[in-house]
Amino acid sequence: MAEIIVAKIGGSTLGSYDTTLADVVELQRRGLRPVVVHGGGSLISEWLALHNLPTRFESGLRVTDDESLKVVVAVLAGLVNKRIVASLCSLGGAAVGLSGADGGLMGTRLADEKLGLVGEVTDIEVAVLATLWHSGLIPVIAPIGVLWDGERPTAQLVNVNADEAAGSVAAAIDGACRLVFLTDVPGIQLDNDQIAARLEPAEAVNLIESGVIQGGMIPKVRACLKAAQEGVRTIIVDGRVEHALVRTIEGNMPGTTIA
Repeated sequence: MAEIIVAKIGGSTLGSYDTTLADVVELQRRGLRPVVVHGGGSLISEWLALHNLPTRFESGLRVTDDESLKVVVAVLAGLVNKRIVASLCSLGGAAVGLSGADGGLMGTRLADEKLGLVGEVTDIEVAVLATLWHSGLIPVIAPIGVLWDGERPTAQLVNVNADEAAGSVAAAIDGACRLVFLTDVPGIQLDNDQIAARLEPAEAVNLIESGVIQGGMIPKVRACLKAAQEGVRTIIVDGRVEHALVRTIEGNMPGTTIA
């Protein structure tokens, strides 16, 4: 089975200087099966401001009400997702954009009432992704989920943190899989200003509890921990470095590995 690479791309690492999407296409050319999970938090905040809607975070997660959810869905499943798909295709790749609502890909429950319409992933329908892989397509996933009521899906869409979505997708895939977080920092910074090359799960948990890991890095590390429990190789790297994704797969990209 070809190795499956789940690449989480944040909006902060995508730009005219970025080589991440070219790297995704290159991995496909090499016979690997890349899966892209993307965020878009900064653009969501911009559009919320345009609509005079507030932006608020709790433990690195965006608080989402009915009105802000409309913006989140439109930006993530629409603007950001289709831009990435179009870019991949323009680079010679074959990609399809979808959200966690499509094909029942991502089932959720409400994460915390103080976060509003934010979902915690409970189920990934891997067969949806497998259908795309077998057709030679790169899945590009927007982190929008569907709320489940017991054993049944509802019609309620929810915002899902993109880091959690990526970790859940990677954890659900059987067989060879790697999870790469492409961020705007070189890895997890310790108290001595050094970047941790490798962390054991217990060390990562302690760093969260002690406040060394904070803000938006918390959901990334928790996603790494979830995937690592299922035997997935996880690493956080600086996506602004040229060809960071390809270099990571080749084993010569610095970052923080959690295993």
